[in-house]
Amino acid sequence: MAKASSAKTPYQPPEQSAFGQIIDSLVLLVLVIASLFAPIFFGLAGGGKMDIAFTDKSWTGMGQSSLAQSLWEKLGFTAETAAPIIASRFDYSFSLPAFLLTAVIIVIYFGFLIYFSEKEYRDVIAERFDGK
Repeated sequence: MAKASSAKTPYQPPEQSAFGQIIDSLVLLVLVIASLFAPIFFGLAGGGKMDIAFTDKSWTGMGQSSLAQSLWEKLGFTAETAAPIIASRFDYSFSLPAFLLTAVIIVIYFGFLIYFSEKEYRDVIAERFDGK
């Protein structure tokens, strides 16, 4: 008696037209650009600068040591011309809610990716490794 064939058909991924690939590429491009500009648009990035007001615009009044003073002078600056540069500071404040929001978005994205890719992963693994 002949044995019935129990071999599964190999996994065939779905085919997509060239137009569909172009649309997918454009959508991904828009999403990447939007994800880069969204933090700036919502004010979550680019803390900016803050200026310190010096009452005394001498080297010591601006908190510069004698070494720093000599270096500024080697670069061609005087106390008056260096004052705006020294007074301008970057704002490195940290926003915990913005950090947590970013972490949650990343976790949701990877959960979404794994959840919707599970069927394809299982089909490929079953095709390659079942019966071995």
